[in-house]
Amino acid sequence: MAGDVRPITLVGTPVLHTPCRPVERFDDELARLVDDMFASMYAAEGVGLAANQIGVDLRVFVYDCQDEDDVMQKGVVVNPTLVLPPLDERHLDDSEEGCLSVPGAGAKLARPDRATCHGFDVKGEPVTVEGTGLLSRCLQHETDHLEGRLYIDRLSKRSRKRVLKDFEAFRAEAEAQA
Repeated sequence: MAGDVRPITLVGTPVLHTPCRPVERFDDELARLVDDMFASMYAAEGVGLAANQIGVDLRVFVYDCQDEDDVMQKGVVVNPTLVLPPLDERHLDDSEEGCLSVPGAGAKLARPDRATCHGFDVKGEPVTVEGTGLLSRCLQHETDHLEGRLYIDRLSKRSRKRVLKDFEAFRAEAEAQA
């Protein structure tokens, strides 16, 4: 897969905290962006990446992770709409969650164990992704990014403070080694 690795945008950068613009053109520029997103995600050893995580404020994300049956799922969703099960049918999974834009720590975060994402592929064709297990968490996490929300925004104040403290320690250690 061709694509350039771009730096991951870190928490505190405005593009991560503002809703992204809808994609209006399904062209070679979008295809190059998606290639760069996959390359950047793989280089950072992630399972999902939203465009604003590489500084681009467009509603697109990529993913490559497994579902609850350990089947690997890979794709791209442009202009996603997330659909969660109704409250009376919802089961929560309180697994550990982390983020490439908040490296160094993670925290348990309850999210629905199933999610559906409707949108488009890189050519503008409609796609629907049914997510279970890690894929469900990934669809919700990446859609949150496109709304200008990080997973830490869903944590309790205490958990958020701990994650941000761990992030600052991680960043200080990385800068010291550079």
